[in-house]
Amino acid sequence: MLTIFYSSYKYLSAEPVRVLVTGAAGQIAYSLLFGIAKGDVFGKDQPITLILLDITPMLPVLDGVVMELQDCALPLLREVIPTDKEEVAFKDLDAAILVGSMPRREGMERKDLLKANVAIFKSQGAALEKYAKKTVKVLVVGNPANTNCLIAAKSAPSIPKENFSCLTRLDHNRARSQVAMRCGVPATQVKNVIIWGNHSSTQYPDVHHCKVNMAGSDLACFAAVKDDDWLKGAFISTVQQRGAAVIAARKLSSAMSAAKAICDHMRDIWSGTPEGEFVSMGVYSSSNSYGVAEDLIYSFPVHIKDKQWKIVDGLAINDFSRGKMDATAAELVEERDTAVTFLSA
Repeated sequence: MLTIFYSSYKYLSAEPVRVLVTGAAGQIAYSLLFGIAKGDVFGKDQPITLILLDITPMLPVLDGVVMELQDCALPLLREVIPTDKEEVAFKDLDAAILVGSMPRREGMERKDLLKANVAIFKSQGAALEKYAKKTVKVLVVGNPANTNCLIAAKSAPSIPKENFSCLTRLDHNRARSQVAMRCGVPATQVKNVIIWGNHSSTQYPDVHHCKVNMAGSDLACFAAVKDDDWLKGAFISTVQQRGAAVIAARKLSSAMSAAKAICDHMRDIWSGTPEGEFVSMGVYSSSNSYGVAEDLIYSFPVHIKDKQWKIVDGLAINDFSRGKMDATAAELVEERDTAVTFLSA
């Protein structure tokens, strides 16, 4: 095992947070690790221990990643541990970012994809249960992310379900950016877009509660864009299909933007969301006020304080939105029901 150590007198008094990234030899992780290690996620004065998990054939690649992290000479990076062993990877974790999953291959049936990923996330959930801190925050990125997250959570019964979430921040950022470009403003001037439901092509990017700051005033998104047909049509399909469009152009899936979204998601869990703003993440649907079925990981608008998320309640839902929210929920119910049969196998 190749392990590296860094220290700087400024950070010696702080205990490092232990952060796991799975699929650590892949392209998303390659874009992600530098941001975590330099303090973009857990704080500019928070030392980091990075644990990098991948399958055995990828260990030589992981050694190369370790060398690059070493060559960055990052003052916050205390230790990097590359491994193919779950008992090493999941030990005493503060945060787990589960990027690795089985990708869909040509000719693969959807149920076969679900079966393969249930095996992966059942095992990783059990490892979280056995080795990680009970306070660990778990972010599932590997697709199908919502259902993989549900399986991991069900496999770690002593870790609070609220500690599990899946990534829909990439979709959220895509929606925010599309509105910003349409209005000719920076993305920072667009807030409170919502991604409802599944991280799939059935997701519903909703801007009925979105605000756009133009000339110093917050305008409702529909008033700022002034094109209802676009917002109810091409805008939604563009966000839903953006991942496929990136693959068609790059011949590779989104990596840089996915890594940025992961950093945004985990930073907000750690540091909270600004007052009056909410973000999208896939979380347990239990006791939600929007009529979404129980026992799903479904993307909702949330605000976060003291490392705890809360679904934003009381948002008005019109018939247009209700139909799209229900459609993506139905897909998640079908995924869950199929996956659960494999979980007990």
